[in-house]
Amino acid sequence: MKNRESVIFAHWHGDELALLHTVRRYRVATIASQSKDGELMNTVLKWMGARTSRGSSTRGGVQALKGLLRLLKDGGNCSFAVDGPKGPLHKVKPGVFELSRMVNAPIYAAGIAVDRAIHFPKSWNKTFLPKPFAKVIIYWHNPMNPVPRDGDARNPDLALELESLLHHSRQQALNFIADNKT
Repeated sequence: MKNRESVIFAHWHGDELALLHTVRRYRVATIASQSKDGELMNTVLKWMGARTSRGSSTRGGVQALKGLLRLLKDGGNCSFAVDGPKGPLHKVKPGVFELSRMVNAPIYAAGIAVDRAIHFPKSWNKTFLPKPFAKVIIYWHNPMNPVPRDGDARNPDLALELESLLHHSRQQALNFIADNKT
């Protein structure tokens, strides 16, 4: 990341709140949906120092992607919930690969674990909020190479590879929490 090339941080929906503290450090740009929840998340993200583009694949998706591309061209990195906007959970959609192809960016899989959190089991994405003073572990897996310009963003092998990396990363983060309980 020292050469200032953009990278994409891939994560599952539901992990966003645990990642909020990383947005300023990693110069993150992301997409926030146009829903009520998205408006709240957009406000928090901006307050934390992120740059956002509004929309989702169900509303304003093309505009959101164009906006995200502009933000990345201005410098910075992208955080991308890869299984959205409405699931199914933990099934990677092709948007992350399309973005990788367009900006020639590698994809880092993030696995997140916390030692204590408030869980929201009725939310579609099973989100959680780390409690104050919680230990938050983010395990970044070595990156997937950028999708080539002539590559197929809808290639199911890409989705399976990233799903595997995300599950592995989450397990590594969970193992770290388990091994370091006090």
